Formats: sequence, C-alpha cells, structure tokens
Amino acid sequence: MIEVRQVVKRFGDILAVDGIDLSVRKGEIFGLIGHNGAGKSTLFKMMLGLESPTSGEILVDGQPPRGEAFRQVRRALGYLPENVVFYDNLTGLETLWFFADLKRANRATCPDLLAKVGLGDASRRLVRGYSKGMRQRLGFAQALLGQPKILFLDEPTNGLDPEGIREFYRILEELRAQGVTMILTSHILAEIQGRVERLAIMKMGKICAMGSLQSLREQTALPLRFRISCPDDSAEPLRLMLGQVGGAIVYEGSRGMLIVECPRMLKMEVLRVLASATKEVTDIQIEEPTLEDVFLGYGIERDQASKPNSGLSEGRQ
Repeated sequence: MIEVRQVVKRFGDILAVDGIDLSVRKGEIFGLIGHNGAGKSTLFKMMLGLESPTSGEILVDGQPPRGEAFRQVRRALGYLPENVVFYDNLTGLETLWFFADLKRANRATCPDLLAKVGLGDASRRLVRGYSKGMRQRLGFAQALLGQPKILFLDEPTNGLDPEGIREFYRILEELRAQGVTMILTSHILAEIQGRVERLAIMKMGKICAMGSLQSLREQTALPLRFRISCPDDSAEPLRLMLGQVGGAIVYEGSRGMLIVECPRMLKMEVLRVLASATKEVTDIQIEEPTLEDVFLGYGIERDQASKPNSGLSEGRQ
C-alpha cells in the first residue's frame, strides 16, 4: 500500500530525509520510531502529499502523492497529526461535521464515530471544555472519517489515559482485521511493543533497522536475562554451576535471586543447567530485550549494545 524508494528531502542545507526505502503491506500495523528530529514527521508529510521529496519516489495505494489522481486516493486516507488543533467555539459533533464536509464524507456517520472513540456523551459540548485526552479522541474520530484504507497516526495516544490507550489499540485491531493499513509513530516504546507487526528505526534521516521486534532483537545481539529465585543456601552452588556456561554472566539480584545474562545462542544451555538443579531453583523468569533496549542499541548507545547488561535497566549488585 505504501512504497518509498530512495527518498531524499532537503530544507536548504538541512538533510531531513536521506535516501529512505520503505514498504508497508496492506492490512499491516507498521511502527516508525526515532529521536526527535529523526525525520519521521517529514516522511509522513511527504507520504500525505503535504511536502514534496527533493528526489526519489513515493507511491501511496499505487499513486504518487500529487496531481489529480491522488485526490481520489487522499479521500481514502486518514491522518492524525501529533498536535491536534480545533476551533474551540464548535462542539465535538460540529467539529466532526466540519471535517466530514472537507473530506466529502457522510455527516450521518459522525455520531457513531464519536461514540466509537468514547465521546458520545460529550458530542454536544464545546471543544474548549475538552481535556487533552478528549481532544486526542476527537482527532482520532476525524482520522476515521470516510472509512479510510490507510491511516497515518503521529503520536496517536498523546494525552490518553491507560484505558483510552487500550481502547485505541483495540480499534486498530478491528481496522486491521478489515484490511486497513496503518503506519504510526510513538515515543512510548513500551506501548507499541507487541502491537505493531513490523517497525523501522530512524536516525538522522535514515532508516538504520527495519523488521519485526524479534528480528531486531536478534540483529542487535542484546543478551537475554534470566531471573532465578533460589533459597539463600543454594545461591552459591547454583552460581558456580551457571558459571560453567561459557559466555554467561551471573550476578546477585535482590535477596534470594540470581541474574544470568547470556547471548541468545546460550539460552538452551542455561535452561539445561537449571533443569538439572531443581532442588536449588524455585522459580525462573526469562526476559527478552524490550523495544526500548533495541532502540537504544541502534540509536545513541549502538556501540554498547553488545556489552554485558547493555540496554538493560538493572545494574549489578
């Protein structure tokens, strides 16, 4: 549904997007993450036709984002910008009518959309009385006008409470099941972990990694972490047993717990040692590197990603 081929965008001497290649499949929830200034919003604007690339090619639903042919494609796009601005003297329903008219969508769908995003009871209230989270819900409702085939969502859960975030992603799953393609950005990496099928990490206008979370974990070679609960008198013998696994690092966590960090390839070897020590072990937890760990591994701390405990928040004791 979206193809980006060797796209470059310059603003004078500033290189905002530097030779990006990107493909988003139909019905996919695709994540785009990166530091502020990485080029995410600029890329969004080019895919929406709000900015023109300096060079390269973009196709959205088979059409370049310009000219008369793209006008028809645009009516099947939904966009939620990072900073949502509305007229304060309109009600929520009047606001949605306004955007429906701009998009040539049916006004009759507006009440149901407001109810869908949790604003049914507030539809007749003036927007000036809306909280930040309510404004974000209203922005999401306008993005859903006209049953879009593709959704561009820039920091879409900004201002939402935990219940609102969960409901937002429940709606995205419904849309995905209907074949809607979605591309979203977020700085809250723990939030999108497990909710996007693939993601791309942007840095200084380039995509430095792309794939599923699991494939990115494997590419960064970040260590797995085992949290092993054991009786106090078993800790030292167990530590010696685990220390025989070459490449594993063992240290004490909180009372009655050992921490083991090891490369992914040693996972089964560590488990075999633990399986032979059933009297010494009372519980095992295995922690995969989080999306935040992976992001830091590709971003500001790439050189430290392969060091023991890098990208993991707990230090040794």
